[in-house]
Amino acid sequence: MSARHPALARAGAFAAAYGLGRPLLLAPMAGACPPALSVAVMREGGLGACGALLMPPAAILAWADSVRAAGPFQINLWIPDPAPAREPGHEARLRAFLGRFGPAVPSEAGDATPPDFAAQVAALIEARPRIASSIMGLYPPEIVARLKDRGIAWWATVTTVVEALAAEAAGADAVVAQGAEAGGHCGCFRADRAEAEAVGLMALLPAVVDAVRIPVVATGGIADARGAAAALLLGASAVQVGTGFLRCPEAGIPLAWGDALGRARPEGTRLTRAFSGRAGRSLATEYVAAAASPDAPSPAPYPVQRGLTQGLREAAAKDGDLARMQAWAGQSAGLARAVPAGDVVGGIWEGVEALLR
Repeated sequence: MSARHPALARAGAFAAAYGLGRPLLLAPMAGACPPALSVAVMREGGLGACGALLMPPAAILAWADSVRAAGPFQINLWIPDPAPAREPGHEARLRAFLGRFGPAVPSEAGDATPPDFAAQVAALIEARPRIASSIMGLYPPEIVARLKDRGIAWWATVTTVVEALAAEAAGADAVVAQGAEAGGHCGCFRADRAEAEAVGLMALLPAVVDAVRIPVVATGGIADARGAAAALLLGASAVQVGTGFLRCPEAGIPLAWGDALGRARPEGTRLTRAFSGRAGRSLATEYVAAAASPDAPSPAPYPVQRGLTQGLREAAAKDGDLARMQAWAGQSAGLARAVPAGDVVGGIWEGVEALLR
């Protein structure tokens, strides 16, 4: 009998270290990680995930309690940005522009802020996930120490080699290398560098693997066995899938969004700041195209833009109107299948084993 492929052996050891049956992880997608989706992934040996950006402490604890019996999971938090610069005149122009696509935008809409980060961290530690992951930066040393004291691993999302080295130096147990193909928000540490430093996963992953000594998780543009196998061959210890799970019934996203994902081609997505002020990859909808036109006002910084667009996003979701919807999508969206999440996990991993046998 031939020896197991080194890439499978490496991934198997990583999975075993975290109590997983398979080194296949659900991406922590804020607003699109209901407990049912994580439980379905966990029952097939994968890692569940919660994108807790918008969740108050009680919701974080409730989410963790609802999935805990199914297996290991991660909870992800955004590292807060510095306070945004406010420009009332520019925000007034934005409100008028957004009013063309949705309800009138109240003058105070831009004042909205995310939940208190310190309270979220306290809830995360109380919830005791197997992994606490970060995005948009690094947990400060005092939080890293609290995590380690409680046996919670820290995985840092990175988008460049420089960020990966900084995460390793700060004590991360693993880095999640996010390629520019990824749907949703780009996890770069500096909001103003997202587009300029966007790197595809095929270039980013081997460079990060060569640069750090800790395990590397690959994410961005992986939605089938071919992408997952390629990531493992490039040195990843596990693969993380986001958009590839969004068409699963357990994800519960609007029908129009899910159907559009199934039709999407890689060039049918684009990076945009039009929803939150932070760069993220979405379907290239009518609103996204209009917001990128030369005569449109530039988006406000995060989280001001997110507050300004709240009414638009809520109205679009209620109406099932894809043209105005916040429809995050990775460049591999067309590979996503409208099947139960457990079938996605099994299909990807069984395909990987067949390809690397």
